[in-house]
Amino acid sequence: MAQNAAIRLHLAPVFELKSQTWADKADNRDNSDYFVTMAERSEHREQTPGERSLGEQSLTGATEARGLEALISRAARAGKGPAPVERWNPDFCGDLDMEIKADGTWFYLGTPIGRMPLVQLFSSVLRKDADGKTYLVTPVERVGIRVVDAPFIAVEMNVSGSGDEQVVTFRTNVGDVVAAGPGHPLRFVDEDETGGLKPYVLVRGRLEALVARPVMYELVEHGEEIDIDGRAMFAVRSGGEVYPIMPAEKLKRLSA
Repeated sequence: MAQNAAIRLHLAPVFELKSQTWADKADNRDNSDYFVTMAERSEHREQTPGERSLGEQSLTGATEARGLEALISRAARAGKGPAPVERWNPDFCGDLDMEIKADGTWFYLGTPIGRMPLVQLFSSVLRKDADGKTYLVTPVERVGIRVVDAPFIAVEMNVSGSGDEQVVTFRTNVGDVVAAGPGHPLRFVDEDETGGLKPYVLVRGRLEALVARPVMYELVEHGEEIDIDGRAMFAVRSGGEVYPIMPAEKLKRLSA
């Protein structure tokens, strides 16, 4: 279909997962470092004496990822889903040398964090505040981290129903499952510098997932022309909501 081909070309500059993708790692049942159940997280592993010692430190005082794991697991109750960080209001304790790259890879002290259970643990205490900054939050500390784009990547999607009953559900690289709709809106951002289109879905709080390009291709297959406030838009429905992707006339120009 010409319109879908035009959308694909328009999306070309958008982030694409590398050959060894988060989705590949999460779905590879032979790779024990990445295919894990929530029950396999660090909460169920007895701490070493060194980790117990690190557990007495602050987040900014921990000098290795395992030390952070020991500290955060007690606050996050690993394996029980995201911690109630929105209810916690601890003091700011400085910035941590931790960064989430544009492709969703987490780095600590300049080194990639290769253990998915550890990444999932850290992600469970993430919070983005009104100041636009992202933090790791426990009941007693709040430390800043760097996020290049979005903290999560939507690596898989499923569509059920049709028309007003259609629901688009996403899975993120850290295991969150969210259905786009009220409370979890989709938004599409034009990149002027590249000419690309970047889609995001709100996961929780102010934390979003960037929809990976292969997933975006699948998403636009469910798009349709819809009148929104008197203007024809190419849009997608989910959860009773309509999310505009681009004006219909722009899509026609791209398809010409």
